[in-house]
Amino acid sequence: MRKETSKGVIVLGTTKMAEFSGIVVYRKDYRERDMLVKILTDRFGFKMFFVRGARKKGFRLSAAILPFTKATYIGTINDEGLSFISAVKEASQYQAICQDIILNAYVAYILGLAEAAFNDNHPLNEWYIKIEKAISLINNGLDAAIVTNIVEIQLLGRFGVKPNLRNCVICHDNTGICDFSESYGGLLCQKHWHLDPNRLRLDRRTIYFLRFFSQVDIMRLGSINVKEETKDKLRLTLNQIYNNDVGVNIKAKKFLDDIKKWPHIVLNDDR
Repeated sequence: MRKETSKGVIVLGTTKMAEFSGIVVYRKDYRERDMLVKILTDRFGFKMFFVRGARKKGFRLSAAILPFTKATYIGTINDEGLSFISAVKEASQYQAICQDIILNAYVAYILGLAEAAFNDNHPLNEWYIKIEKAISLINNGLDAAIVTNIVEIQLLGRFGVKPNLRNCVICHDNTGICDFSESYGGLLCQKHWHLDPNRLRLDRRTIYFLRFFSQVDIMRLGSINVKEETKDKLRLTLNQIYNNDVGVNIKAKKFLDDIKKWPHIVLNDDR
């Protein structure tokens, strides 16, 4: 049955001809001449697209299917299985991200985390805008580690893990010194530290940023400076929460963890 909606989408059963925006997550070779391209779309969530002839020299849409490309596409969207791209209206790359292996890894991790949180074929709604903004901030020079921390903390709820970072989980006091307790699922004020001998024993600055990152509107985020020591503690804390309570395995995350082992001179070469 053919039906045109108010948004200009032509529906043919479970197939939709649509215009949509998206960010290329990754691509992989398929058969001799084709490619499969995973795109985070603004209207349909994560979708896998079959692109015929993408490996041929001079392919007309080649620039629009490069990883970390943002574009407006026209194509066939299937509710299940592969979808198809027929045309591209405009496309641009996140240049700074494409040229920096570390920024590349941070963005790959953010996209991988979002994919794990939402799965394929589920619209992200406001989270598409947040992810797009996070990538733009990283591309424009904001600290990639901090932007990633914000996304990690605010995505926890999508995994069914939402620690109370506003106040003490026992008495709801938010004025005193607090620490984080995995057992109690959030903050414990100093009066209740005795309840959890395994609390994380975080310093006040780390707790401050955990609380701030859980509430900050990423759409309004400006410059932010965090000491390297605090960034390391934030990283260890979020690693512990994700490893113990979430359990997702994102390939780019291992690379980011391995970066810490690289010689300092390598990390700062030509930067």
